[in-house]
Amino acid sequence: MLGLPKTTEMSKQLPKKAIYTKFQMNTAAKAKIDADISRITIVNEIAPNKVNIPAGEDVKSFFVLLVSLKKKEYDEKTIATLSKLIPQNILFILEYENESRLAIYHTKVMQTEWKPTENQQIELQGLNLDTVWENIVKGLECGVWNEELSLDENIALHNKQEQLKKQIEKLEKQARAERQPKKKFELVRKAKELKEELSSLSSSTNNMLNMEQ
Repeated sequence: MLGLPKTTEMSKQLPKKAIYTKFQMNTAAKAKIDADISRITIVNEIAPNKVNIPAGEDVKSFFVLLVSLKKKEYDEKTIATLSKLIPQNILFILEYENESRLAIYHTKVMQTEWKPTENQQIELQGLNLDTVWENIVKGLECGVWNEELSLDENIALHNKQEQLKKQIEKLEKQARAERQPKKKFELVRKAKELKEELSSLSSSTNNMLNMEQ
């Protein structure tokens, strides 16, 4: 799948009951997974002996899991839970009927848009599996990437920017609806401060990128 080398292909079902038993999951946790997922299958293993790419310092190998969904509107927490339970780097193919999206949990759930499963492709780009994995994460996480920062630092920066955007949107909506001039002014002022903070974060990233060129 995903246009990956045939040497990586496998087909090993991962029974949900085995996951529940191994990790001693409670009834509520099992119910959440059962509500979203019908079947989990390991379809690829990316390892040095299969792709002729050396292991990295952190990533020695990773797996591709095909997750057959019961519904298109699933709970992202289910994917996060699976990632935390399975002690491996995992690239998920979340499939519903003939469509799918790719997902990874790396401090948060990152995922692509839906497209026909047959059109899903990834490339293994990197000198070792650390950089291969990092490039896959970059492909799923939108935003400008600063090579001076680590993967986690870049994601934290993106999260902060998204958080600020949501706060600004909320304040501006409240300001439009507010009728009292004093409260309206205060909401506009807070939104302006957050816009300046967002602009500062974006400018700092752009300046670093310009220095690298």
